[in-house]
Amino acid sequence: MSIEFSTYAPALRLRNQKITDCNLPDPRSVVTHLGAVQAQDYAMAKWAVGIRLPGATDSVVEAALDAGEIVRTHVLRPTWHLVSGADVRWMLTLTGKHIKALSVGRDRDLGIDDALYHRTNDLIARALEGGRQLTRAELMQELEKGGVKTDSSRAVHFMMNAELDAIVCNGVRRGKEMTYALMDEKVPKGLVMSREESLAALAQRYFASHGPATLHDFQWWSGLPMSAARAGWEEIKSGLQAVDWEGKTYFFDKDSPMARSEEKHICFLPAFDEYLVSYKCRNAVFDPRWQKEAITINGIFKPVITVNGRVTGIWRRAVQKNKVVVETSFFDAKNTLPLKAIEKAKQAFGAFLDLPVVVKGT
Repeated sequence: MSIEFSTYAPALRLRNQKITDCNLPDPRSVVTHLGAVQAQDYAMAKWAVGIRLPGATDSVVEAALDAGEIVRTHVLRPTWHLVSGADVRWMLTLTGKHIKALSVGRDRDLGIDDALYHRTNDLIARALEGGRQLTRAELMQELEKGGVKTDSSRAVHFMMNAELDAIVCNGVRRGKEMTYALMDEKVPKGLVMSREESLAALAQRYFASHGPATLHDFQWWSGLPMSAARAGWEEIKSGLQAVDWEGKTYFFDKDSPMARSEEKHICFLPAFDEYLVSYKCRNAVFDPRWQKEAITINGIFKPVITVNGRVTGIWRRAVQKNKVVVETSFFDAKNTLPLKAIEKAKQAFGAFLDLPVVVKGT
């Protein structure tokens, strides 16, 4: 199919990611559609769900996390993600061993082996059983009582292993502190699939929600070996259409509408949003000249401003007691928008937090 890909790709991704034309009813549906939402910045991860769910508030997304409808855990690549409670176990079964393989050398340096992981999993499970929800520091105290030496590095590995083994997931926040809960007590049993079925399901979720995207994009997002990513893609490729652009082949669902959006769309996306972080190459929506302004050398993705799907600047927010102050910065003076337009776009963020917005443009 011959199209002006750079013209249509931003609108396609906005729609497929549900940033525009969202018709989903609740936070769980948004996360299910996307497959997983990167979530090391907790507040911004909730906004990533809220921006795709008109009318949602921070408390609505938090309630879904508290109820186990959404789970925050390590599931793709060695970083935090939000994932549907119904999907978390089959995804962990698929990706967990690949994530664990990345830390084998560091485990050795820290004096951790499989036997110790079995022991710490058991101590963590016993500490949390009966509905108890504890912070990482409290759980490390329990390990120390059980004769296991802990420090900050070991604590990270012990807890990530317990997550990857589906022992724990997020608990209810205690003030500003995050807690852990037993997965089996918090999240009902979900889907059970074979490895082949899981690979196909993950590929289908990705290309339906993130397309147009390349096979290398899917491999990067999933954290799977290329052979596994390709196997999942092979299972679902008959339902995809393909477009070649700048030497790469991009795939997206055959049912995706090709019409370019005619309505001007301004959006203030959160840090680490799937719109950027889930692609190995981001040139389709982001001029390479400016990418270093929004993505640091150590992989920090700043909140970005998009105009009709193209990344044009970054924004910062300061949440205060009775307001949220937002400061904007555009890469090119030609992209600066009228303050009135910026304020209108920011109102969604203020509504999400249930706070008035003050905008400072630069």
